[in-house]
Amino acid sequence: MKEILREVGMIARALDSISNIEFKEYDLTKGQYLYLVRIYENPGIIQEKLAEMIKVDRTTAARAIKKLEINGFIEKRQDETNKKIKKLFPTEKGENVYPLLKRESDYSDKSALAGLTEQETELLYDLLKKVRENIEVDWEYVKKGKKREY
Repeated sequence: MKEILREVGMIARALDSISNIEFKEYDLTKGQYLYLVRIYENPGIIQEKLAEMIKVDRTTAARAIKKLEINGFIEKRQDETNKKIKKLFPTEKGENVYPLLKRESDYSDKSALAGLTEQETELLYDLLKKVRENIEVDWEYVKKGKKREY
């Protein structure tokens, strides 16, 4: 069997490394740009949903969110009806940096998919989506403290 997940991992780590280097001058490091993009695209999202969306544990998400808040990229606001719920919103600073993050993402997509036809790109997307959905089942299972049988 081909080592597909190793290839996917290398791609993800390379792109993450590139982004961390390019966004360092904006005080966005260690994948914080991922959180900012999701908050910008989903204003009012709660921390738990954001962590689930990015596929990280709550502690990792909390650390990144705190850093984004300290650096002025996002703010937490209380929910109107339930004061315990804190919703996340981009600040003006976060909104201003989003276009750069979007351009980088679009460029990385174009670069990564160079040489693929539109049909190949669609097929790759569909297959990777199916792989992600398969993995999400295990991710949810393990997240609940259970062990997989292999």
